[in-house]
Amino acid sequence: MWCASCLASACAGCACNLCTSAASAVTRRSARIAYCGLFAASLILSFLLRQFAAPLLQHIPWINAFDQTPPDEWFQMNAVLRVSLGNFLFFAIFAIMMIGIKDQNDRRDAWHHGGWIAKIAVWAVLIVLMFCVPNIVITIYEVLSKFGSGLFLLVQVVMLLDFTNNWNDSWVEKDEQKWEIALLVVTVVCYLSTFAFSGVLFMWFNPSGHDCGLNVFFIVMTLILAFAFAIVALHPQVNGSIMPASVISVYCAYLCYTSLSSEPYDYACNGLHRHSKQVSMSALILGMLTTVLSVVYSAVRAGSSTTFLSPPSSPRSGAKNPLLGDEETGKDDDKESEPRPVSYSYTFFHLIFALASMYSAMLLTGWTSAASEKSELMDVGWTTVWVRICTEWVTAALYIWTLIAPLLFPDRDFS
Repeated sequence: MWCASCLASACAGCACNLCTSAASAVTRRSARIAYCGLFAASLILSFLLRQFAAPLLQHIPWINAFDQTPPDEWFQMNAVLRVSLGNFLFFAIFAIMMIGIKDQNDRRDAWHHGGWIAKIAVWAVLIVLMFCVPNIVITIYEVLSKFGSGLFLLVQVVMLLDFTNNWNDSWVEKDEQKWEIALLVVTVVCYLSTFAFSGVLFMWFNPSGHDCGLNVFFIVMTLILAFAFAIVALHPQVNGSIMPASVISVYCAYLCYTSLSSEPYDYACNGLHRHSKQVSMSALILGMLTTVLSVVYSAVRAGSSTTFLSPPSSPRSGAKNPLLGDEETGKDDDKESEPRPVSYSYTFFHLIFALASMYSAMLLTGWTSAASEKSELMDVGWTTVWVRICTEWVTAALYIWTLIAPLLFPDRDFS
């Protein structure tokens, strides 16, 4: 027991001390930034345990409960999943506690924005306790994380579609020539980037002398989708715009690249890493930082948007809210004034962080296929390839649906 306590307490304590030092300075405006910091700390903790915790976990009897000790990669994956489970429980508990909050006079509003020292302590305790649970609990969470991660990816796609449409509408509404030129420039740049990037993918992932039909299929499908987006968006009966189509096209090309680059490093058609035998520590750290930034941004942007499950009393104006700042000013001294409605759903905000915890665990473990890969690799394997490529296709399907749905259901309001 002491080994598990020392391991988890030491690692969680380091992150806890960093977070606690700034807890007293957290205000209503910076609450979302503080949640981001806590979430980022969990990712850094997961990364550190992934790199260094395997020798310690091997000496914990309820974790290494095997007749034959598994490889180090299994313990690395197990450590990441345990931290992820603690982080998931923290945000899931808050998501349940915040159900039904409509205005700032609700006592739970203060729980959401304050009490940070207590929150950090609870977060650290949850992570420590996860190293005391049996492996069967982690196995169940591993399975559930795959579904939760898929849901998080779906939310990311919906966010992207909402963002591109709002971006296009905001520039069109200005009704000035310079903004029309800006729309044209963005469209041209995105389409040129899509086609040029696709050409580079052909060179990297279709090396001569190898039968790389699957890679060619992925790249050709990406090009076909780019053309399909433009054709549908420009159809006279579709109330679409070419600029969002170009942005979605370049995003699909990016997803195709991330999918192909996640192929096993010993796969002959993965020409990008054909000449490198392992990923350096600097590249791994850079990949981790990118993961932290992308997951935190996605979670905060989704949880802050009133497009997603806004409380009934909140006006639908989230697009103009600052990303990390609340437009909710604190409770005025005049408590007899009319209650201020909350500007976003606290429950959904925490739910997104909970799902992001699952998603980050899948990234760090290669969707739990990392045990079969080299320990230096992160987010690599055939499972990752298919998750990424399916995300691209779902993105394409949802975008096409947003264009044709008003034609199929003219009596419904899709604004």
